Amino acid sequence: MARRRQHRRTHGVTAVAGVVCCLGLGAAGCARSDAVAQGPPAGDPVEVLRTAADALVEAGSSQTRTSLEMATGGTRVTIRGEGVYDYRKRLGRLRVLLPQDPAGAADRRPITELLAPGALYMKNRGAGVPADKWVRVDTATLSDGNLVTGGATDPFAAAEVLRGTRSATFVGRTEVAGARVRHYRGTADLEAASQAASEANRGPLGAAAKGFATARVPFDVYLDDEGRIRKVRHRFSFVNGERQEPVAVASTTLLYDFGAPADVRLPADEDIYAGRIAEE
Repeated sequence: MARRRQHRRTHGVTAVAGVVCCLGLGAAGCARSDAVAQGPPAGDPVEVLRTAADALVEAGSSQTRTSLEMATGGTRVTIRGEGVYDYRKRLGRLRVLLPQDPAGAADRRPITELLAPGALYMKNRGAGVPADKWVRVDTATLSDGNLVTGGATDPFAAAEVLRGTRSATFVGRTEVAGARVRHYRGTADLEAASQAASEANRGPLGAAAKGFATARVPFDVYLDDEGRIRKVRHRFSFVNGERQEPVAVASTTLLYDFGAPADVRLPADEDIYAGRIAEE
């Protein structure tokens, strides 16, 4: 019998260019079943998932692909991103692709996003912002905790949502992008996640717990043999200003190439736009 190691450590519609929440992660990679799958691994799934973010910190960094998908007005809108993330410094850089304008206008230029503790920086934001300037958003002011506003979920925040896992089951063994993984399915509570999260994510996740239609977040997550998250898919629910019923947003994050260089430099103060941003 193959030896298995279990690592346990302690440890909405508003998006970048006026698009808010959207996603269906085709970029997240396909999972296929493993015919030689054995029984469930040792360890309570709830406890395993509550500490899964710690394995990312130990890994240091990775490349990531993200996707946000939302169906609205009979149209499915998808925003995709790709980049790198440093889990120790809590810094990331994403190149975010917005969907084509519904009126058939030319595709927008990709938006560059920098993720940092307490802040989201965006370049090529549009809405009257000069092309060479950055827009800085204080994530503590966002009702979704920047889980969907930027058109992508911060990879470490996505992992720390799992710290609020309330229930979880082991689904089986499979593969994601060529890596052998364990598939878990469960539900997390954003308020509980905010209380257990790292200092940088406590405020944003707490805001999301109050800002979404429900603090309950269903998820599917895939962990490799090192306990690292390879893929996680959350289903958030929010109420926008035009509709009374909740809108479902699916956010998927794929993590790969652990240890990849992640040199993320934040813009200087003089490069940040201080003018008024036009409504879109």
